[in-house]
Amino acid sequence: MARPKKETLAWLASIAGELNSETLRKLEETLVWYREMPAGRRASVGVVAQSGISSFLAWYDNPKSQPWVAADVFGVAPRELLRSISLQQTLQLIRVVVQVVEERVVREDPEMREAVLLYSREIAFSAADVYAKAAEARGLWDARLEALVVDSILSGEHTDEIASRVAALGWRANGSVVVLIGNTPEHLDADQLRRLARKADTDVLIGVHGDRLIVVVGIVTKSNAPRVNVGFSQIVASLESSFGQGPVVIGPTVRDVSSANVSARAALSAFAVVRNSKTERVLHADDVLAERALAGDALAKQTLVDKIYKPLASNSIELLETLEAYLECGRSLEATAKKLFVHANTVRYRLKRISDVIGWDPTGAHEAFVLQVAMVLGNMQSTESDISK
Repeated sequence: MARPKKETLAWLASIAGELNSETLRKLEETLVWYREMPAGRRASVGVVAQSGISSFLAWYDNPKSQPWVAADVFGVAPRELLRSISLQQTLQLIRVVVQVVEERVVREDPEMREAVLLYSREIAFSAADVYAKAAEARGLWDARLEALVVDSILSGEHTDEIASRVAALGWRANGSVVVLIGNTPEHLDADQLRRLARKADTDVLIGVHGDRLIVVVGIVTKSNAPRVNVGFSQIVASLESSFGQGPVVIGPTVRDVSSANVSARAALSAFAVVRNSKTERVLHADDVLAERALAGDALAKQTLVDKIYKPLASNSIELLETLEAYLECGRSLEATAKKLFVHANTVRYRLKRISDVIGWDPTGAHEAFVLQVAMVLGNMQSTESDISK
């Protein structure tokens, strides 16, 4: 004959201390991760387990009360405990508590078996609910922090804080970084983009600014195995399908995420000048340096002067004069030779040297346009410098 519920509750309360002691002993005996915890954290886990015993009594008295995992137990534990114990470890903890209760209580009162089984089911589901809500909250927090980091990279503000902020997001990239900018697709699948990035041994930060999609890409180098040198162009080729229609601009490569603003500024400027034009699907920001300079981009202007005008001026004033004459004469070898009073072959030789020095071929139509803009900017800068003296 089953004993009255009031008597059962009184009996359970009388053995609660024994159940607590047995639970702690069982935790020490069966769970390796519990034994290896620092003393303070182990004590917190013990408090959680003991709360499970006392909460079982409350649940047995009123099965409709809030399950202990969601309300009582983690309410008495420090918040850092939730971050240090995984869901798997929590379920192991629950299993030990239920096992202790079952071995002692059900052995002495078989009528309690159903109650223990129902209780174990309730707390297991409740534990899963706690961790699901925590994961959802962390996901929302990560999304806000990621948006903040991308904003900081685009604006150039708080660059000294970017490294610590991306570390909080789990940023694994320890190699070079570039910023990609393109149109936002109608249905952005950020998870798919992250999967593609992981397959390419890269890490990404994703930001959506209106109809622009900004992706910061960093290479993950592995210390235990040499990495095959893969260019960013190949990596971007695997990611460009995540962008909407139109061009995808690759900013200049920088050393780390703290310097990503340099790449972002160039990519933003380039995207602004090519966005509505018919151009290649993927292009580098430096492919449109002249267009960016004409649009007022100070960085592009200085880059043209530094990469074209200054190397020629420091290498040979003769090369500088030849390039200037060649461009002014409409890229005509004969006209240039006459203007400089040299043979046409001499002009050819000098043009070849110019190409070797700066990497741009003056005989190409678009490259000649770039060089002409660079020459104008360089001459303007030299004139301003002379005036200031």
